[in-house]
Amino acid sequence: MLYWFYRHMDVNLFQYITVRAGFAFFIAFIITIYLMPLFIAWAKSKKANQPINKFAPKAHLKKSDTPTMGGVVFVFSTVISTLLSANLSNPFTSGAIYTLVSFCILGLRDDYGKIVSKNNLHGLKARSKFAIQLILGFGTAVFLYHYIGFDSRFFAPFVKFAIFDMGWGAPIFWTLVIAAASNAVNLTDGLDGLATVPSVFALFSLGVIVYVTGNAVLSSYLLWPKIIGVGEVAVVAAALTGALIGFLWYNCNPAEVFMGDSGSLAVGAFLGYMAILGKSEILLLLIGLIFVIETVSVIAQVGSFKLRGKRIFLMAPIHHHFEMKQWAENKIIVRFWIIAFIANLIALITLKIR
Repeated sequence: MLYWFYRHMDVNLFQYITVRAGFAFFIAFIITIYLMPLFIAWAKSKKANQPINKFAPKAHLKKSDTPTMGGVVFVFSTVISTLLSANLSNPFTSGAIYTLVSFCILGLRDDYGKIVSKNNLHGLKARSKFAIQLILGFGTAVFLYHYIGFDSRFFAPFVKFAIFDMGWGAPIFWTLVIAAASNAVNLTDGLDGLATVPSVFALFSLGVIVYVTGNAVLSSYLLWPKIIGVGEVAVVAAALTGALIGFLWYNCNPAEVFMGDSGSLAVGAFLGYMAILGKSEILLLLIGLIFVIETVSVIAQVGSFKLRGKRIFLMAPIHHHFEMKQWAENKIIVRFWIIAFIANLIALITLKIR
């Protein structure tokens, strides 16, 4: 709508991505703040609560009455804000909406299965969920590669030029990036606000990167790849950031609502999508460092147990390990936030080191 005012009503203020991103942020924030209490009340009346895994630390039992699927609200707020603020004729905006909504629906299906069965182990099977993530991610990748003709060159941090052209292998690589990022955020979502704030940091960093990538002057100055049109996705990133901060109002410890898979899968997939647009797939490892640490802890734990019959951590993902060591939940959360903030600060600094 705002972009329409610029094109048809000659309101020049709305031609700027930064202005529309600001509006998108506040629109999504306000919608989320308004809708979330209504959703929480509805979820409680329907007993749509988060099932607690019997293997989780005992302290989690007190959270068994906390509603889940809050991700549906902030994804909805993001989409509405995007429709009102972004240039909808931009194909990268369409890809962003598809990625968010499709992964949210997948997560909603998983959440619903857990709620109906009242068992955290009775959502979608891990293999089935990952297979669907690959299919959805491949849909985004094919859209970028075949429909948009997106740049298939591979870039690395600190290097001024493309390393090589991935060619037809690009959609496969992008699919793995989206699916991996989606799973990583999903694994991190285990404590109140633990996944939310690192996601906000990551969205800010990637928002800056895609804005630079789509800006001819800044990309030239920073020796960054220039791709026309991708900067518009910064508006979507701002909308999701505003929605997540609105969600955090109710998700901070002690949480009144959890995002569920409907939120974590969508946020992770969108981070992967933004990393692809900003040619920052490798830098995403630093931007999403907390998500990487959580994922590696699970892989290491499972691998060690299968190969040696021994565990590395008291429990995985690693935030549960610290819970088992009797760390206070708030201490774990805030320390992980600090690590995420520092990692994203370093990632942004690398923009100039090429």
